[in-house]
Amino acid sequence: KIIKIDSFMIDIHTHILPSIDDGPEMVEESIEICKIAANDGIKKIVATPHSKDGVYEAKSDKILEAVDVLNLKLKENQIDIEILPGSEVHIHEGLVGNIESGEVLTINNGGKFILFELPFVFIPPGTDKFVFNLKANGIVPIIAHAERIAAFQKKPELVSQLVKIGALVQVNAQGLTGRAGPGDKKCVELLLKNRLVHFIASDVHSLTGRPPILSNAVDCAARIVGEEEARALVCHNPEQIINGLDI
Repeated sequence: KIIKIDSFMIDIHTHILPSIDDGPEMVEESIEICKIAANDGIKKIVATPHSKDGVYEAKSDKILEAVDVLNLKLKENQIDIEILPGSEVHIHEGLVGNIESGEVLTINNGGKFILFELPFVFIPPGTDKFVFNLKANGIVPIIAHAERIAAFQKKPELVSQLVKIGALVQVNAQGLTGRAGPGDKKCVELLLKNRLVHFIASDVHSLTGRPPILSNAVDCAARIVGEEEARALVCHNPEQIINGLDI
């Protein structure tokens, strides 16, 4: 059964800007990705290129410029999607200062919500203190693709501990649909059952691989948490944070 989503969807985790990180190389591919997203009912996309991860160092001004260019191209091509700025940041010392100085972009450049990536294999010691410190400075960390992190797959209670301190949790659509493999699916379903998921996003990087489609994952989530809660993960919750509001 396909759920009818009456309000538009917002994708808060994407690598959609051309030649900034490991996303598309050409703007033409970015446009094609946006077409697929628009057909799925997505109206806003937060561009979250990798930043401060030791490989990609997407600079704020470059991200903002690339967002403007892509928005212009989408208008020219009559694709009804708005791109908003953001970044996916590796956990690192000095993040609060980087955010305050504008060196690191928060979601929709609002200064409040940050998408942050943990290492896939282990949770660095002191992550709880790090989350607490961000919260104490008025910054809400959103854990990117929590279901892909091996430590969370082994011990989902670690997610619960970080949520209690104030972190929010994003999971990938592909984790729910099963396209990412059984480990991810099992983890994401457990997190949903325990009400530890706040957003479903695509984490799209290219036309191949993870598609910019959220509706199938909403259907999967609805079987676990019901239609209303499933819809909130792609509509209400993302809308709150792009407007700088709490969930």
